[in-house]
Amino acid sequence: MIDVKTKRERVDHLIDHLWSHGYLTLSRKYGKYLPTPAPVGNYEVDAIAKYKKKIAIGLTVSEEELNDPNLITKLQAITHERSRFSNNRVTLFLGVPNNLLIKAHMLISTLDDQTRSNIKIVTLPDSQTNANGLSN
Repeated sequence: MIDVKTKRERVDHLIDHLWSHGYLTLSRKYGKYLPTPAPVGNYEVDAIAKYKKKIAIGLTVSEEELNDPNLITKLQAITHERSRFSNNRVTLFLGVPNNLLIKAHMLISTLDDQTRSNIKIVTLPDSQTNANGLSN
């Protein structure tokens, strides 16, 4: 099981990625000033962001979650959500540890084209390495 510090760091990296692409964070997990995001389609998400009229949802996954057969259903449910006002589909930024990147690409390749086009994979640092790149 992943500890809270590691989860917080992964969400922080995901938020940094969203910011670098111009998104404004509306809600996020483990934040001081922003509220925790409401569940999307009965699934917990890590962040919700906005760029002009586009809505993005951020989700980080661990190795256990990538091995979970229900993850495909979760990804499909989240990507088929539509924003309230513009009725556009949301973009899902999926944060995946660097050592699980190939596995995540293989999992997403099994989805239909419509769903796959709404998922963007964000590479996160491995849980075994710290900020200096040294093993714990």
